[in-house]
Amino acid sequence: MAHFQHTTVLPYPRDEVFAWFERPGALVRLSPPFGGSVQAEPDRGIRDGSTARLGIGAPGVLGAGLGALARAVPWPGVVPARLRRPELDWTARHDAYDPPHGFRDTMERGPLGHWQHTHRFEEAPDGGTVMVDHIDFGVPGEGRLPDQVAETAARPLQPTLRRIFAYRAAQLRDDLVFHAAHAAAGTRTVAVAGASGLIGRQLCALLTGGGHRVLRLVRRDATAPDEVSWDPAAGTLDEEALREVDVVVNLAGRFIGGHLTPTAKHEIWHSRVDGTTLLSRALARIAEDGRERAFVCASGIGYYGARPHTVPDPEPLTEDDPAGTGFLADVSRAWEAATTPAAEAGVRVVSLRTGLVQTPVEGPLARLLPLFAVGLGGPLDRDQWQSWISIDDIVSAYAHAALDDRVRGPVNAVGPEPVRGEEYARTLGHVLHRPALLPVPAFGPRLVVGRQGAEELAYASQRVSSRRLQEAGFRFRHPTLEAALRHVLP
Repeated sequence: MAHFQHTTVLPYPRDEVFAWFERPGALVRLSPPFGGSVQAEPDRGIRDGSTARLGIGAPGVLGAGLGALARAVPWPGVVPARLRRPELDWTARHDAYDPPHGFRDTMERGPLGHWQHTHRFEEAPDGGTVMVDHIDFGVPGEGRLPDQVAETAARPLQPTLRRIFAYRAAQLRDDLVFHAAHAAAGTRTVAVAGASGLIGRQLCALLTGGGHRVLRLVRRDATAPDEVSWDPAAGTLDEEALREVDVVVNLAGRFIGGHLTPTAKHEIWHSRVDGTTLLSRALARIAEDGRERAFVCASGIGYYGARPHTVPDPEPLTEDDPAGTGFLADVSRAWEAATTPAAEAGVRVVSLRTGLVQTPVEGPLARLLPLFAVGLGGPLDRDQWQSWISIDDIVSAYAHAALDDRVRGPVNAVGPEPVRGEEYARTLGHVLHRPALLPVPAFGPRLVVGRQGAEELAYASQRVSSRRLQEAGFRFRHPTLEAALRHVLP
């Protein structure tokens, strides 16, 4: 039997920390993107008998690269979703529920010989909390091995566990800091469109972790108390359900990342503009009841065009700069204009112009990771400006816009330090302990996203300012690119 222990000291009362673990979304927030995925959250929180299902990815940089490659493959529809991810199934059952002192989860089914994780919460002398994670585990077939051999075989898992629990500690600390900073907002009811997407799932988890109520907009008949039916294509929405809502967050829209064919352009445009228009008009109609509401809608820095700069070292673009040209600029402009009915009715409207989100799950980092993992990475364009933002900062930016009434109008959701392509590649290589010397051939992005997609996505160069977001009280978790990458990579 092998053992692992990690201690986290938190400057928050024990009852408050334990309550965070009891709320929906805790497992989603604690699961590192380099370690696999949450297939099903605990069905009854951390109470005895509650079960959760996870997908466990291969460890290390090569494992993260393999996961990113598997997600990028255009699998035929006949291939089951389970086979499209290089992960092993893991089912855990909770027991030993003893609030606010601790709880335990035990592997019922998974790749190890056994696993038992005990969570203990102790009061610190200064009123804070000492959280101790203790794990007993073993390799498959351990019962047939001498104890010393079984312990030696389990030893290679220790570095992976240290990395995972360092991630968990940082997530928990930062989430508690965020909730403390927004306590004055009280408890709000937030409806989220696009709740199952990359940002939406994490946003829902962050909000519920702070005690807020989240309603998910679903494209079918609502079957649960936390669901609201809508169908942007048909123009239908359960408008009455929005009357109890303080904030609507719209993240819905077809993924932008493949070839920009006429069909893809049509779907990208209408999935954003039609849904935003439907929600905006509904909020305008119910505004007559006098309740203060907010509408936080996604947008993108594509608003400024793919190549908005005319000099090599430009001033960062601000929200006052004009829209650029190109398909994505036209989409972003129409997207933001669709919020007008709500704004004219007195609803607080925010359009978050999102930068390049850094996560190995999806987007630019996920596309580069397989190459860097095998030592073949390098810059796409050494001189292009890349306005990036960490996955947790973009999630926090949406939550901040929902909870802080100072945030209004268009806001650039980018990190405070944009970098050039050469610096991005060098930093990524440094974090992964891989070379970053081989420029990506121009035909590479064109094969993946087509000529227009390469011009407007892969080779876009935008130096964008985050000043307005910071002036609205936002605190970055990861103000540098290296910090953002180190948090989400093994």
